[in-house]
Amino acid sequence: MWHGYLSAAAFIMLIFFASSGILLNHPDWLGAGRKDKPLINIQLSESELQSIKQSETPETVLTARLRQETRLIGQLKDAEFTEFDGVLRFAGVKGKTDVFLDFETGIAEVEVQAANVTSIIHDLHRGKDAGAFWKAFIDITAGLILLMSIAGLILFFSLRFRLAKSLKIMGGMLGVIALLFVFLTP
Repeated sequence: MWHGYLSAAAFIMLIFFASSGILLNHPDWLGAGRKDKPLINIQLSESELQSIKQSETPETVLTARLRQETRLIGQLKDAEFTEFDGVLRFAGVKGKTDVFLDFETGIAEVEVQAANVTSIIHDLHRGKDAGAFWKAFIDITAGLILLMSIAGLILFFSLRFRLAKSLKIMGGMLGVIALLFVFLTP
């Protein structure tokens, strides 16, 4: 009974992770082209530049200013500032944004790269740049699949007339995995 309920709960998640795992091996199936937006130049005033320079968190001030004029894809991952320039890097499942600020000219160059379907599926499968919620979803999915598998093993062990055959199949599968790892994995 538990195996059936756990299977019902994990079914859709298992299909997603199994199909995205296949797509990890065949990224060309969905196309690899990106639709990049052109480079956007945003002119900052002298007072805005001074505000950025004097702030303890210049990345927050610059990000807020840029969001007034353009869409930034991703979460802030890295920020570096010198007295001459600043660089912000945003990354997420939906794409990435790079910002280059020249304090001398006051121009912030914003480069946005939207992700394609293949990279979105890959990042969701791996949890890369997906955020805490999605990583928790992956953990819950893995937990449900693990519980479903354990319940399945318990069912195998409770069916005496199939126990010997089930143990041979499981042992054979472990052997195949070990052989693939030892001889075919670089």
